[in-house]
Amino acid sequence: MKRILMVCLLALLALGSKAQYVPTKENLEARKAFEAMRFGLFIHWGPFSIPGSGEWVMNNRNIKVKDYTRLKDFFNPTAFDAKEYVSLAKRAGMKYITLITRHHDGFSMWDTKYSDFNIMNTPYKKDIVKMLADECHKQDIKLFLYYSLLDWRREDYPHETGKTGQKTGRIGKKGDYASYLQFMKNQLTELLTNYGKIAGIWFDGHWDQTAPEGEKDRSSRIDWKYDEIYGLIHKLQPWALIGNNHHLSPFPGEDFQMFEKDLPGENKAGLSFQEPSDQLPVETCETMNDSWGFNITDSKYKSEKQVVHLLVGAAGRNANLLLNVGPMPSGKIQEEFVDTLEATGKWMAKYGETVYGTTGNVIKPQKWGLATRKGKTIYIHILNDSGSDQIVIPEFDKKLKSATFFEGGKKVTYKLESDGLHLLVKKDPATIDTIIKLELE
Repeated sequence: MKRILMVCLLALLALGSKAQYVPTKENLEARKAFEAMRFGLFIHWGPFSIPGSGEWVMNNRNIKVKDYTRLKDFFNPTAFDAKEYVSLAKRAGMKYITLITRHHDGFSMWDTKYSDFNIMNTPYKKDIVKMLADECHKQDIKLFLYYSLLDWRREDYPHETGKTGQKTGRIGKKGDYASYLQFMKNQLTELLTNYGKIAGIWFDGHWDQTAPEGEKDRSSRIDWKYDEIYGLIHKLQPWALIGNNHHLSPFPGEDFQMFEKDLPGENKAGLSFQEPSDQLPVETCETMNDSWGFNITDSKYKSEKQVVHLLVGAAGRNANLLLNVGPMPSGKIQEEFVDTLEATGKWMAKYGETVYGTTGNVIKPQKWGLATRKGKTIYIHILNDSGSDQIVIPEFDKKLKSATFFEGGKKVTYKLESDGLHLLVKKDPATIDTIIKLELE
């Protein structure tokens, strides 16, 4: 009986340890560095760019696997220039890049041994991941790799319980997750072995196996075995950060939390019901028009002002902004995106210190804007007209040494009241962001 009790106790301990994740010192340092970066470039690109209807075209048009596979014979991005991609990101003031390596359509943008549906079997025949990774290392910009957990082509993906890709012509055999899991492990091993130091892995697709957003039971219909997947990643590159776009609170083993098309806490897009983490770095991803992948009819381009407000809005909520471009099939990035990114970069060259390396959540977001902080300096970002000649920073009880306009250093009149700090200032309508610099004693 004692032996049986001991075995049961050991089994319980093993189950408990399975859920525990202790990040390495390198990983913790990488988290801090990632949080300080604040601004990154997302790249949605692949054969799905060819029809010009976004990255979900296979699912949305119910294109059969056999027909969709033909796109690899047309994908020849001769205008792709890894050096220009990285240089553009740097000109925009971005500190990292997240590249789609394999989206839900199953196409691999690298020289993989585990799928024939890959870049080496196109007329282009060059490893996109390698070229971009080499250039990122050369220009000292961090590289994250996006990897889809779901696949609209493979038979072994548990498609019978999935919500998407139901009419893509798979023959209906029951999925084999053990086989699919091994496939993913093999590909992730390639990505984390053959391309130098990778900053992190950005997963997407968990939601395919859950109830719709907003429903109480968001448990997955399958066991993804994240302990195995995450364990593999942390073993291969202990510093690599793992994030998963599951629209839920972070799972054990994850190193940062992301929000899709929402600033943390807003949930305007109806995807982000989760509470922002106060333990992990947070990131929000957004598009430069209304599409992720290239969409030839989408001309709803965001302006420099909108991008800056998103960036400051993220930083003020203690989050990074991952801003997306969907290159054209040729590999060229649209001039509308380039122009806005370069304009944003000029703004960042002047005001970057109010964003990089700052912490947010200094105050709750206000109608007029928000604040960031670095040490004893608080930056008040007045993004919108408050409607009066003063703004109130609620619950502010700190002693001030000075209050000045960030640009020019002109003093700002202020007074501490019972409801907070009153700054006698009105937003300059000619500026994207009127910034007040508060120095604490």
